[in-house]
Amino acid sequence: MSGDQHYYFGSGDHVTMHGGSGNVGIDKRVTPVQEQPEAVQEALRELLTLLQQLRAQVPPVSAGALDDSLPALRAEADVQPQERHRALLAVAGIAATVGALGVPVVEAVNKVLELMGAK
Repeated sequence: MSGDQHYYFGSGDHVTMHGGSGNVGIDKRVTPVQEQPEAVQEALRELLTLLQQLRAQVPPVSAGALDDSLPALRAEADVQPQERHRALLAVAGIAATVGALGVPVVEAVNKVLELMGAK
């Protein structure tokens, strides 16, 4: 390859290759999400049940924030671990602000985190 080659892909990636041979460019492998063990799936289902009960007892703005986290907390959801972790921390934070009402949710979140190896 002689000289520099510049590649620009719309509003996304910009690649400049300075000589060489056999250049690959960008390798954007996306790793599929692995299915969660049954224990994690069951703990997530228990958490969702508790969240439905808690949702009915919190202010609308908190209920909306819980709703935003629900898709990542479904046992069958195809989400990256980081996304699920963020959702777990979000619902634990909301649950912690409502005192004794939220204790079962916080405990359920801790259980899921422990099963996922994130605690």
